[in-house]
Amino acid sequence: MNTQTILEYLSQLSANNNREWYHEHKKENKIATQEFEDLIGNLICGIGEFDPSVAHNVPKDLTFKLVRDTRFSHDKSPYNPAFRAHISSMGKLPVPVGYYIMIKPDGGTFLGGGLFADMFSNATAMVRDYINEHPTQWSDVINNPNFKKYFTVKGSALKNVPAGYDKDHPQAEYLKFKSWYLEYPVSDGEVLNDAEFLKKAIEIFKAMKPFNDLLNVALKDFKMPTR
Repeated sequence: MNTQTILEYLSQLSANNNREWYHEHKKENKIATQEFEDLIGNLICGIGEFDPSVAHNVPKDLTFKLVRDTRFSHDKSPYNPAFRAHISSMGKLPVPVGYYIMIKPDGGTFLGGGLFADMFSNATAMVRDYINEHPTQWSDVINNPNFKKYFTVKGSALKNVPAGYDKDHPQAEYLKFKSWYLEYPVSDGEVLNDAEFLKKAIEIFKAMKPFNDLLNVALKDFKMPTR
């Protein structure tokens, strides 16, 4: 795995975000994509040491396309200059939640976890209900020193505690959330140090596992909507 190759290609794509350049540089795309898939393969092995549920995954099945959907966006640039992947027991689906990585030049790289998607109202309700019924368990996870060393819980939220929940609940602030996720930023310099970046990513993902586990218990009955 060569993270320099990954960053260099994405930087060039960012500077030349058009279909002509993209198609003229398919060779570079193929090489960078393979390097990213090699990184994901190494992450699967490392994560598999503490979370065997992800060990069966194939790297190329976990990645997302560079092509953007511009139909409803003011930004009409055709590509997202970022390599992204989600590693979970069910592959790259948003649920079960797992381990998310985005490599994007100029400080856009981060390691993530939790429930990013708040468009699934039933998933939001499931997590809210679980926090409501297990406030101590939630507190134990997010206040663990190893968790707090790296993360604060993020997510889109309502202004008030939603109807049906006690506004004086000990986890009232988190009951307002519609999604619950984690982001750990990584600098370009850190990404360029292949071995240390891989080691750090595995360390970060291990620290977020209890949070993911809690959400996955809450989401055990969730079914992805069918199209």
